[in-house]
Amino acid sequence: MSSLRFGPDNSAATYVAHAYPEHTIDTGEAVINYAVAGKPDKPALLLIPGQTESWWGYENAMGLLQEHFQAFAVDLRGQGRSSRTPGRYTVDNFGNDLVRFIALAIGRPVIVSGLSSGGVISAWLSAYATPGTIRGAVYEDPPLFSSEVNTSCGPPMSQTIGPIFKLMSKYLGDQWSVGNWDGMLEAAKTELPEWLSHAIVPMMFSGDGQVPQRMKEYDPEWARAFWEGTVFASCDHARMLASVKCPVLYTHHFRHVDDNDGHLLGAASDVQAKRVCELLKRAGQTIDYRSFPQMPHSMHGEAPKQFADLLVEFAAKLGKS
Repeated sequence: MSSLRFGPDNSAATYVAHAYPEHTIDTGEAVINYAVAGKPDKPALLLIPGQTESWWGYENAMGLLQEHFQAFAVDLRGQGRSSRTPGRYTVDNFGNDLVRFIALAIGRPVIVSGLSSGGVISAWLSAYATPGTIRGAVYEDPPLFSSEVNTSCGPPMSQTIGPIFKLMSKYLGDQWSVGNWDGMLEAAKTELPEWLSHAIVPMMFSGDGQVPQRMKEYDPEWARAFWEGTVFASCDHARMLASVKCPVLYTHHFRHVDDNDGHLLGAASDVQAKRVCELLKRAGQTIDYRSFPQMPHSMHGEAPKQFADLLVEFAAKLGKS
């Protein structure tokens, strides 16, 4: 059982109750916290949150999904109530945590669905999980290529949300070792590019000056790992996508590339999305690409019914588990 001592104030008081009971399972290195909705006679679905999101970001969607799936929503290591593992935040470790989680907690083949960096982990599982484990994978607006420091396609991390990760790492510190929340909000006005400060900061950090609950449950070492590139040090995105072994549903949400400086507002550019589809097709896999240019980053948060309907439709095409 994890000690629940993590968060800005390092106490169990950091956490709050949610609509579904929470459980933990020890995968060897990390204790993974999760919730389940739905009965075991339904197809298994694994929900993987994005960066700074805990499992309960899926709460509204789980109420709809439980009619069709047994849905398992997890906290990744370094987020929510799962273990903090200093120096060990890599996509290979995140992915292997979930391979073990599937074996220990689910025990049967699954459909995986991840948002944002969770979508990159969904891609990792679709490429590298134990054969026969993943029936299909949903990539919900993932930053494929755009979250790489040195990428082979389109805008890299430095031209996307990366400067915010740099800011978070500087003012919050690994495991909240700095914890200067007010200083970070003030510094965002001068240390970030204007387009990021105006467009992203209010969305990520709330407008009342208080630490949002999801951020209380987040280890800012994640941010440093992405900004410095260590999270993908051994996982090239193009090589990963060329190794995918199951059908994929890819939803691509709001995006805009500035014509003057090339910065990207959104998770992935159209050029990057096209490259994802090309690599999946080259790998011999079915790719159902859906473009939602007006959709915010989290479809499961903003439009849970639309998200649930898409997953049900995708699962039906896969056939019975």
